[in-house]
Amino acid sequence: MKTIFANRMLVVCGAAMIATAVSFAAPPEGEGWEPLFNGEDLGGWTVPSGNEGIWTVQDGVIDCMPRADAPKEGDNSLWSEEEFGDIQLYVEWRIKETKGEYPVPVVLPDGSHKTDENGEEIIQNLPNADSGIYLRGTSKAQVNIWCWPVGSGEVYGYRMDKEMPAAVRAGVTPSKNMDKPVGEWNTFLITMDGDKLTVELNGEKVLDNAQLPGVPEKGALALQHHGGYNASKDEWNSASSLVQFRNVYVKKLD
Repeated sequence: MKTIFANRMLVVCGAAMIATAVSFAAPPEGEGWEPLFNGEDLGGWTVPSGNEGIWTVQDGVIDCMPRADAPKEGDNSLWSEEEFGDIQLYVEWRIKETKGEYPVPVVLPDGSHKTDENGEEIIQNLPNADSGIYLRGTSKAQVNIWCWPVGSGEVYGYRMDKEMPAAVRAGVTPSKNMDKPVGEWNTFLITMDGDKLTVELNGEKVLDNAQLPGVPEKGALALQHHGGYNASKDEWNSASSLVQFRNVYVKKLD
């Protein structure tokens, strides 16, 4: 009886491990959600030619390993084959680990950087990793993923553009930091409607109808490759894209 019970336990445990490895979250509530990732391969995505090893699928997860011993120049982000206009995007992501420390400014609610009495930016050297999601085919409309205290979900390309109105720069600055600790899974629910962007991170709105003036009407989505291992120097960039993605769903609003 002990042997039978032990064998049954092995079967049950093994099945549980397999289920955990390839489990998928159900789409968000409501109709119209379509999967952008099938959990098995990168079908529907354009893998950067020459650096195919950066983006792989492991146990039902899109894994970014930015260590490339022979890095290809140019953009190594993972782009969707399809272009999108007005959408909702649901995606789970996590930062696997950080490498080194990155000089991080203190971002104020208006999107500017805090300065000292001499007008110099106040910098903190912090552990970091860096990625994001490009909307409408442009890196300027990137929803950031990183370890900065301001939190993920901001739109760096618009916040740092000093030609943008003050309301725009403040609008693309997260209202709160809702990131989970490095290694834990986070959830984005991104709504891009016209030139307005709303980002919910782990169930809380961090951007609410932020305006992105001049954003293209349509374009591909991308998972950002921000850099990584430098083989010539045998060192890691302190803003490497050591990230993973899973359960990617899109709902077209147009």
